[in-house]
Amino acid sequence: MSEDAKLREDICMLAASMYDRGLTGGASGNISARLSDGRLLVTPTGSCFGRLDPARLAVLEDGAHISGDAPTKEVALHTAFYDTRPTGAVVHLHSCHSVALSILPDTDPDNMLPPITAYGVMKLGKVALLPYFMPGDPAMGEAVRGLAGKRSAVVLAHHGPVVAGKDIEAACYAMEELEETAKLTLMTRGMSPTLLSDAQVQGLVRKFDVAWDD
Repeated sequence: MSEDAKLREDICMLAASMYDRGLTGGASGNISARLSDGRLLVTPTGSCFGRLDPARLAVLEDGAHISGDAPTKEVALHTAFYDTRPTGAVVHLHSCHSVALSILPDTDPDNMLPPITAYGVMKLGKVALLPYFMPGDPAMGEAVRGLAGKRSAVVLAHHGPVVAGKDIEAACYAMEELEETAKLTLMTRGMSPTLLSDAQVQGLVRKFDVAWDD
């Protein structure tokens, strides 16, 4: 199986897994992944993660749509990550708990997930909360560019999380870690949970080269 064909199959398999477990529903969410020649494979606009067809994924070259179905309207959001940090894949969902956390008034916009678990720190670093934008607004991409590559994960208020990873599996697994950490954050809100200490967080940051400092 060629690299192109393998990546197409992986995108559809991982998307279906997330859909089946309720991480995104309907025709929401989008995924992109970089091929070895620099082109991007992108899920089509209006597509359901549970029924993606590998042969119909969009192909973009230098931002231009060259084959497959019409790509997601969130292309500018994806390309902002590819242009500002080492990225092999980007996943954007409308997952429930991270969206809920994004609209609470005391959520820290610079670091919206408290250090509850080691894996939340290791896989995500600090997660930035970005303001509301209309879906498809290119300004979302500009907001990501404004982070200057210092964050691999953001949450769009009233919309959902976006995670960049070294490859499609890393991006999907980090996305799942984000949603689980958001869920734990909501479950323990107001209960004075014991979080990882600053020393424990910094130990993880150093050992796993986590993007944590501004």
